[in-house]
Amino acid sequence: MKLNKSQISILVGSYFLIFGISFVLFSKVIPVNGTFLSPNSSKNNDQTENEESDKPKIGYLQFEGPKTELCSLTGDLYTQEEKNIWSARRPLTIMIENHFDSRPQSGLMYADVVYEAVAEGGITRFMAVYYCNAVKSTGYKYDIGPVRSARSYFVDIASEYADYPLYTHVGGANCSAATPGGPCTSHPKTQAIEQIASYGWNNKGTWGDLSQFSLPYKVCRREPDRLGDVRATEHTMYCSTTELWNVAESRGLTNITDIKNTSWDKNFKPWTFAKEGQPSASPQAKKIAFDFWGDAAYSVSWEYDQQTNSYLRQNGGKPHLDFSTQETISAKNIIVQFAKESRSVDEQKHNIYAVIGSGTGLLFQNGEVEKITWTKATRTARTIFKDSAGKEINLVPGITWVEILPIGNKVDYESGQ
Repeated sequence: MKLNKSQISILVGSYFLIFGISFVLFSKVIPVNGTFLSPNSSKNNDQTENEESDKPKIGYLQFEGPKTELCSLTGDLYTQEEKNIWSARRPLTIMIENHFDSRPQSGLMYADVVYEAVAEGGITRFMAVYYCNAVKSTGYKYDIGPVRSARSYFVDIASEYADYPLYTHVGGANCSAATPGGPCTSHPKTQAIEQIASYGWNNKGTWGDLSQFSLPYKVCRREPDRLGDVRATEHTMYCSTTELWNVAESRGLTNITDIKNTSWDKNFKPWTFAKEGQPSASPQAKKIAFDFWGDAAYSVSWEYDQQTNSYLRQNGGKPHLDFSTQETISAKNIIVQFAKESRSVDEQKHNIYAVIGSGTGLLFQNGEVEKITWTKATRTARTIFKDSAGKEINLVPGITWVEILPIGNKVDYESGQ
C-alpha cells in the first residue's frame, strides 16, 4: 500500500506522540519499589537545574507507612514493606577501603554496622554490614565502594553474621610468594583466601564468598572517574548490593540456607538495645580522637551532636563524607575494641589482630563514655560487649561503628564543659 504525504505525516506524528507519552509515564509516573529520590534534589525547589547537574546522580528509596518492624542489627524500627525486603535475605558484608585516594566512599551511610582496622602500612580498611538500612540505597545500581581485598581478621568477624555469611571482596591475602615462582612466604594465619575455602564458603549450596573475580559486570565494575577525576585502578571497584543479593539467591543463600533448610540466624545472638537514646545534658565525651599507627591521614575523630544524639566522623582531619549523600557519616554508638596486634608478620607486611578471645574497650553513646570488656569465644560466635557489672551493653538504636585498635593505643575524649 502506497501512502501519500499526509498519511506519512500522521503516522510519524503518532509515533512521536506515543513515544513521548511512554517516556513521561515510565520516567516520571511509575515508581520503582517505593519513591526514588535524589539525596541532592531533596526538598528545596529553588535549586536550579544547573546546580543539580553538578551533584552526584545517586539516589535512595523512601518508604511510607508506620514504622513497626524491628531490625536485629540496628534496633531501629522500619516499615513492613522494608522488612519484607530484608527478611528474604541474609546480611551482606563488604570490604571497603580507606586509602586517601578512595575517598569519599560510597554507601557507608547505609550500613548497619561498620568495623575499622588497619589493613597494612597504617592504612585502615572497613568491613560494612548491610541488612536493614541498605534497602534505602537500592535505587542506585553500583551503590557501594571502592571494594577492596579480604583480610583474615575481617573474615573472622564476618563469620558472626550467618551460618554461611555473604562476604564481598576483591581478592585478598593468600599463600603468595615474595618473588614470582618462589615458595609461599605468607604467614598461615593471614591467608584469608585459603581460610574462606576451608570454611566451605566456596562450596555448592553454601557459596557465600562473593569475590569480585567470580562476579559478572552487572554486579561489580570499575568506575575510574566516579569521583570527578581519574583514580588508580585499585581504588575504582564499585558493587551493587541488589545484584550481590541476587547472586546469593541464585546460589541458594537467601534468609534460608537451602542445602540445610535452616535460617541464617538460627544461632545468631541479636544485639541488645535500649528503647531509645537519651542525650546527655553535659556530655563527658563531646569529642573522641585516636590514631591507629600515627599517620595523620588515617586519624579519626568523632564529634558529638547533642541535637541528633549521634557522633559525626572526621577522617584525616576532615569531615568524612559519604559520596552517595554528600553528608557526614554519623553513628549512634562508637565501640573501641582493643585487640592484640601482630604487625607485619611476613614478607608481604600482613598484620594479625586477635579478634577471637577477649579484651577491653570503650563505649561511646549519648555523649557519655563507659569502660567495657569484649569476648568472642569462636570464629562463628558473635562478639559480646559487656559493662563493668558483667552485663551485655545496650546499644542506642541506630548505626554502630566498631573501631579495632591495637592494645595500648590512646583514645582522647573531651567533655562538653
